[in-house]
Amino acid sequence: MQNTVPKSSELEKAYDPSVFRALGHQVVDLLADHIEKVQTDKDHPVLSYRDPEEELDFWKQDFSSDSDILNVFKNILDHSINVHHPRYIGHQVAVPALVSSLAGLMSDVLSNGTGVYEMGMAANAIEKIVTDFVAQKIGYTATTSGFLTSGGTLANLTALLAARKAKAPSEVWEQGHQEKLAVLVSEEAHYCIDRAARILGMGSEGIIKIPVDRYFKIDTNKLQEYYDKATSEGYHVIALVGCACSTATGSYDDLDVLGDFAKQHDLWFHVDGAHGAAVVFTEKYKHLVNGISRADSVVIDFHKMLMTPALNTGLIFKKAEDAYKTFEQKAQYLWDSQQTTEWYNSGKRTFECTKLMMSIKVYSILKTYGEQVFEQNIDHLYGLATVFSNMIIKRPDFELALTPEANIVNFRYTNSKEHDINTLNLNIRQALITSGKFYIVQTRIRGELYLRITIMNPLTQTSDLFELLDEIEHTAKLLREV
Repeated sequence: MQNTVPKSSELEKAYDPSVFRALGHQVVDLLADHIEKVQTDKDHPVLSYRDPEEELDFWKQDFSSDSDILNVFKNILDHSINVHHPRYIGHQVAVPALVSSLAGLMSDVLSNGTGVYEMGMAANAIEKIVTDFVAQKIGYTATTSGFLTSGGTLANLTALLAARKAKAPSEVWEQGHQEKLAVLVSEEAHYCIDRAARILGMGSEGIIKIPVDRYFKIDTNKLQEYYDKATSEGYHVIALVGCACSTATGSYDDLDVLGDFAKQHDLWFHVDGAHGAAVVFTEKYKHLVNGISRADSVVIDFHKMLMTPALNTGLIFKKAEDAYKTFEQKAQYLWDSQQTTEWYNSGKRTFECTKLMMSIKVYSILKTYGEQVFEQNIDHLYGLATVFSNMIIKRPDFELALTPEANIVNFRYTNSKEHDINTLNLNIRQALITSGKFYIVQTRIRGELYLRITIMNPLTQTSDLFELLDEIEHTAKLLREV
């Protein structure tokens, strides 16, 4: 018989399924109405920008008020950037497929940490299926192994730890550093590679940054020169990192050539494919990562090109044993032996023990729509970048930094006789953000400031990009008149 006695304490109310059901219906309706609004009403702001101190004051006042939780949720929507808006073309954050967000709700309710099998049976099994599937797309064999972790930064750090375990002359995990270790990496690589190397104790001198060519790809002609210089200075180079693709420009390194060099010098070959390795799912663009199957490890973010809420990153190892050797330490209260290779105890292979059920978010997309939805998404977004770059070329007041390979486009407005071009473009971006009409970002390329867009929303259309250029021209005119 159901207990019909009213809940008498706040603690009891916090776990009342009937309260959850009623509020849940309201919150889903609120979110659905919000998404429908931002997807269809282009006059709705992408971001209702406020200064940081103003925003902090708002939430201080809310915290001390008697506002109910539904109003809090409404205010969070009003005070957050809308990635589902077709004119959100800023940072490299996926527009989540809605079914994956529902999987995220299930993950939060169940709160199954997946480090130990019993705490995450379904999630651990599903994680193996997802990572094996990605490994197959990369071109690896059945001897591979992978896992999911919270973001590309943590994944790249783990990959370099594996590289150190495999290639360092001594047992660093037990004895500490006995030699000066170094990695070779493009000067255009994401800053997390630099950060990971510093965390590993390599210092700034142990991060050997190779210059890029005019297409912002690692200059493979300089690899031997920089390798020889490092070794002559007493460094033991353990790894070579390729970008697929670089963050600022979306440029893909020549992975085949990098693979040759790594093999020649017995280096760990790692590919940071956080953004662009997703092209393994598309026939049209997978040539951009030719040679990726030669890598010892690959990072791929599901929360960039693969429609999954952040954070959700795969780290795939070519050889399964490398995934297990990275962390070898005793934790008797979790498992009997650290040396056994148990895919179902993911805590043996990651920094994270209490890890979210991130695998079910990817799995829900694949089960609902099939892998073709990834291909359709990538083809559309990469194709729009080509369309946009052609628009820029046809406008005399604009300059394209380079022809894009991915969905990342760098450009700037150049009609600026009275104003410094860098300052003008900086002010154009700020005006766009404060207006709420578009959200774009900026970057520095060879010391010059460029406007930068990353087309992440499959609902973004050619007309949105055309109107972006119109709005920039209009904004520049107003700024020049000031």
